[in-house]
Amino acid sequence: MSPALLAFTTPITADLLRGHIELEHTASGVLPHRLPAWARAQSGDPQLMMVEAQPSGVRLVFQSAATTIALDILPTKRVYVGMPARADGVYDLRIDGQLLRQQSAAGGKVMRIDMAKGSASLEPGEMQTLHFEGLPGHEKLVEIWLPHDETTELLSLRSDAEITLLAASAKPVWLHHGSSISQGSNATSPTGIWPVVAAGHADVELVNLGFGGSALLDPFMARTLRDTPADLISIKIGINLVNLDLMRLRAFGPAVEGFLDTIREGHPTTPLLVVSPLFCPIHEKTPGPGMFDMALLAQGRLSFLASGNPQDIAQGKLTLSVIRERLESIVARRAQADGNLHYLDGRALYGEADSGHLPLPDQLHPDAATHQLIGDRFGPLLRQLLAT
Repeated sequence: MSPALLAFTTPITADLLRGHIELEHTASGVLPHRLPAWARAQSGDPQLMMVEAQPSGVRLVFQSAATTIALDILPTKRVYVGMPARADGVYDLRIDGQLLRQQSAAGGKVMRIDMAKGSASLEPGEMQTLHFEGLPGHEKLVEIWLPHDETTELLSLRSDAEITLLAASAKPVWLHHGSSISQGSNATSPTGIWPVVAAGHADVELVNLGFGGSALLDPFMARTLRDTPADLISIKIGINLVNLDLMRLRAFGPAVEGFLDTIREGHPTTPLLVVSPLFCPIHEKTPGPGMFDMALLAQGRLSFLASGNPQDIAQGKLTLSVIRERLESIVARRAQADGNLHYLDGRALYGEADSGHLPLPDQLHPDAATHQLIGDRFGPLLRQLLAT
């Protein structure tokens, strides 16, 4: 059936989506956000504004007997000057929990980024339509997972059979906050990022507040976590603080304490897991800031270096090793009065031995196979925490 002849149009409302915090009505349609407007106003950081609008973990969920579904979208592509073209964002369609189709859209808006100059410009683009055809004709659960790394405005959802919105899920809600690794950097599809893999193992509803370059202990982030309903919360802290060289050890400890205090204001007894950094060779013993490897960048390859001096650790500069030690100490002390607070060394998810056969391709982010590994290891921990 031609998508132009599809008889049923379903408004795209908050009830159709899961995994988002807020919907913005745009001139074209709606834009899912993973931070509320008040938090976005308090940041103003272009990096965070870009990544929070990339719908990692956000999906359309409904029931239907439709055999053809069309989703009209307006994506925003990122083009990095001097770099090879990025792959188009992937949209994963699941039927009754199983991945059945993957689609991408070639056009849309273009954000042109010049990393050498630190500049970016946005170019207009046209609507694109994803066609999911030949679907099973029985009544079924349909999920369309949006790209984890490409901003997507949603314009229209059309089908050849009626779509039924579902009541709120009875599954436990897992609220997770972390860095670009949690957002899904270097994964190849939205259901392949490690939080989605882990959520599938534990049969929980994921709200993914993983933001590339932006897990920085910001107070507005803690308040967002505080105000978001959840049955289980995890926060992964460390890598962005080091590669941005954002603070010293003296500020780090109190910032973690305040972050946890704020979360506990809204979730006083919810299981709360603090996860220290995964193994990352360039920053284990060497402080930040991180920087692009300019020699490789000139060859069109993206890779990172640590530019700090290990001797500066004595003056309070942070490394991943320093952060792990301090986080473990903070959680151990607080857990004496908070039995629902837990600590996980991130190297249990990806450690030095893992890096031997699954090295980080750009020295910072895991590839698709490593996302699967991390998710496979984290899923059982979610089940354990929910059982406590």
